[in-house]
Amino acid sequence: MTFHIGLIGGGNITETHARAARAIPGVEISAINGTNAEKIARLCCEHGGTPYQDFAAFLKHRPIDLVIIGSPSGLHATQGIAAARQGLHVLTEKPIEISTARADILIEAAKQSKVHLGVIFQDRLKPHIRQLKNWVDQGLLGKLLLVDARVKWYRPPEYYASSRWRGTLALDGGGALINQGVHTVDLLLWLLGDVVRVQARTATQLHKIEAEDTAVAILEFASGALGIFHSTTADYPGYPRRVEISGSEGTVILEHDRIIAANLRNTPAATESAALDENQSASTAVVSDFRGHQAVLEDFLQAIQHNRAPACDGLEGRRSIALIESIYCAAKTPDRVVTV
Repeated sequence: MTFHIGLIGGGNITETHARAARAIPGVEISAINGTNAEKIARLCCEHGGTPYQDFAAFLKHRPIDLVIIGSPSGLHATQGIAAARQGLHVLTEKPIEISTARADILIEAAKQSKVHLGVIFQDRLKPHIRQLKNWVDQGLLGKLLLVDARVKWYRPPEYYASSRWRGTLALDGGGALINQGVHTVDLLLWLLGDVVRVQARTATQLHKIEAEDTAVAILEFASGALGIFHSTTADYPGYPRRVEISGSEGTVILEHDRIIAANLRNTPAATESAALDENQSASTAVVSDFRGHQAVLEDFLQAIQHNRAPACDGLEGRRSIALIESIYCAAKTPDRVVTV
């Protein structure tokens, strides 16, 4: 079976989607939609497909079985709903949308149209992170006590200045938290479960943007575990994402996408070998290593074939936005505390 894919966006991440799609046997790029005619023409020349600036015309192109959305975050629901109503499966970049209200409309549209909806959180498929998930689920860390998660990244001024949407409330939904920090928010929820109480502060410390470039939150999980989370794009020169999880039976430390320490009372199974994610996410938005996206797309295609849920479906993708909304809300309330 050949899957025909339509790409939506035309920017850097669409280039990543195109490279990931082309690496999978039985996948063809049928069409690419974007607002920049020069960019989408170049992408089509390099990766195949018909270029479209008109979104409605793009959706009518055939054959297309599914779309991958790489447009600004605040457009994901509008474009995903339109695609679902054409009977197309929808795989969207993180976050699923910039609000739970919009996410809910997209989730319902996919349900009504009987199409699959997936969200690209590639960390869920990385070998070391899946190993950590297994250890947590097996109880090897014991009672979960504390997590310290740090996304201390840097983006240069031109990252925002050259974009019409990054760091805006209308199309990005916020700044460092919802754009860069969302991967780690999803990871914490996936590993540790729901959060029931949040304290938070946000600030615009360095960049000339509408939204925050720095966010700090104290999280109380339903399990009783406590967490400290901070996300920034103002920490020069940028450092690998780091997550430290402590339980009654020991501590595991994750850096970037690799377990660098596992100090547990009960020795776990050996950490499986894995190729290091070569993306320099801490200091650049360019995704040169597309293997994570390829794994997500392969999983999504299998989900379609076998009529099962993908690694991160719409409801799972909604969880991170719900928590981010609560963090933003807590940062604005007088006592800076919100019960989720």
